[in-house]
Amino acid sequence: MSQDGVDLQTSLGYLLKEASSALRLAMEEVLRPLGMTVTHYSCLELLAQRPGLSNSELARGAFVTRQSMNVLLQTLEREGHVTRPEQAPVGKVLPARLTPLGRRRLEKASAAVRSVEVRMLSGLTETDQSGAFRILRSMIHSLRDGADGA
Repeated sequence: MSQDGVDLQTSLGYLLKEASSALRLAMEEVLRPLGMTVTHYSCLELLAQRPGLSNSELARGAFVTRQSMNVLLQTLEREGHVTRPEQAPVGKVLPARLTPLGRRRLEKASAAVRSVEVRMLSGLTETDQSGAFRILRSMIHSLRDGADGA
């Protein structure tokens, strides 16, 4: 390894990526039997918490492209989980909303995902969990807001 290289054994960034990958894999495992992906679940969860989000807002919230989200929304509409108006009430934005069927699907998925989070946090005390939350929020803040000062 060069002097400027990253030591993967001690890199916090690499460890965060590994944790993110492990979390996603565990979530996919519990969602698969429900016929969902993490992106599918994320979309339903976002709509439950913020009804009327646009395709672009959902894509940002689920960390996917607008095109991928549009395909997913079309599928969710066909399956009866989401509804969008025929015509945009304002501009070109078609606000999406969960249907009662979508809410029932989300309840099962949320319970499955919560079980993964409980397992992930099982080795941490409440104090550790609060500290981890604070530290991760600080890292996100530093990366997003400190980009121009780098």
